[in-house]
Amino acid sequence: MSNAEMNNSKITIYVLSCWIFAAFGGLMFGYDIGISGGVSGMDDFLIKFFPHVYERKLYAKENNYCKYDDQLLQLFTSSLYLSALVASFFASKTATKLGRRPTIFMAAIFFLFGAALSAAANNKLVLISGRILFGIGVGFANETVPLFLTEVAPIQHRGAVNILFQLFVTIGIFIANLVNYGTSMMHPNGWRMSLGFAALPALFLLFGCFVITDTPTSLIERGKEEQGKAALIKIRGVSNVEAEYQEIVAACEKAKQVKHPFRNLAKAASIPPLVIAISLQIFQQFTGINAIMFYAPVLFQTMGFRTDGSLLSSVITGLVNVGSTFVSIYLVDKVGRRKLLLQSCCQMLISQLAIGAILVTNLEETGTLDRKLAAIVVLLVCTYVMSFAWSWGPFCWLIPSETFPLETRTAGFAFAVSTNMLFTSLIAQAFLTMLCKMQAYIFFFFSGWIVVMGLFVIFFLPETKGIPIDSMVERVWMQHPVWKKFF
Repeated sequence: MSNAEMNNSKITIYVLSCWIFAAFGGLMFGYDIGISGGVSGMDDFLIKFFPHVYERKLYAKENNYCKYDDQLLQLFTSSLYLSALVASFFASKTATKLGRRPTIFMAAIFFLFGAALSAAANNKLVLISGRILFGIGVGFANETVPLFLTEVAPIQHRGAVNILFQLFVTIGIFIANLVNYGTSMMHPNGWRMSLGFAALPALFLLFGCFVITDTPTSLIERGKEEQGKAALIKIRGVSNVEAEYQEIVAACEKAKQVKHPFRNLAKAASIPPLVIAISLQIFQQFTGINAIMFYAPVLFQTMGFRTDGSLLSSVITGLVNVGSTFVSIYLVDKVGRRKLLLQSCCQMLISQLAIGAILVTNLEETGTLDRKLAAIVVLLVCTYVMSFAWSWGPFCWLIPSETFPLETRTAGFAFAVSTNMLFTSLIAQAFLTMLCKMQAYIFFFFSGWIVVMGLFVIFFLPETKGIPIDSMVERVWMQHPVWKKFF
């Protein structure tokens, strides 16, 4: 496509509503990330399900780094991600066979049932079952929503539109922090309200499924050419879409020749996007972001903030997270992906090293941090969250959704989502134990990974700004000094 054809689109009210309704899938995911850590620190919740953790928390000379170290408590958080991991592969199949929109609809239904079960739980089995249903909803949404946004976005705004998913993740985290702050004072069932409110973003997503169209790519891929062309005209806001339509048709014809997309991922030409997709997900988790976001309230309590003070501190970091994602939306299609990723590596590294140094030298196993130092740590956590939010947060969903060719797009993205969920669950399951064993040195552990990530971006990650998703092979992979040998 020429540049004129590439930019042939108008942003209409309808297309805006498609982007925003689909992005509520991100809000479901973000709300759950934010709610888990806050609920895990609520006394009423601990007394009901984890009384031994509550007992340990009450000890006068408790170990700051070990008071929440409990495998079952960590399973409450990580079970969601393990079920999302498995669900993403089923979602890949339904997204290909049934379409993107029906798969998003299923995500909302699973999430609604998860919210109902979690809020009504009276024992650990029901509680964990609710988490598993949440996880299936997250697996279906995270597999399909970024693909949906990438496929409906005009090329010149593709980065910004895809980042709406991550923006809504951050809004979900922020809302969850506010909810936790309010419900922590509602005894004894505040935690039930926190978990039950997860139904609201799912209801918005469910309603949105009756408004949005399926993507032109998905419709044409399933043999519905006329509906696909009509959907393309509708989401572009112009009638002259022939060049883009023909490009999608050509990609779909090529995709039809591939009968086993998962098997096709083993071929040499699939290795570059697969390596990039999986590596980005691993690196995203080893920035330490979810460790900080899951357990921000617990982390701030470790530093000596009271329960409500720690929740308020995590509300502040949540607000920074949302605001900084807008920076990404503004810059991604102007500056590109690589520069923002490298800049953030530098900022995150400095922040993590400084947090580690303050805690190593000033926070003993018992006692608290000096108030000024505690405020500095909150500030450093904010600068760290800020840099993550305009780079590694959104780009780990954006880049894999735009680099796979159509014939392996849903299968390849399923590997990206499942890798993200696997490492999210590993970090969720291990972080409180790592905090107990490594203490403040855990921040140096994550710093080492940030250095590795920066080197990976320099040598292996190509720039994808402004390139049509169906031209990636010719214009990105075949031009890259490392990856061109695979073609």
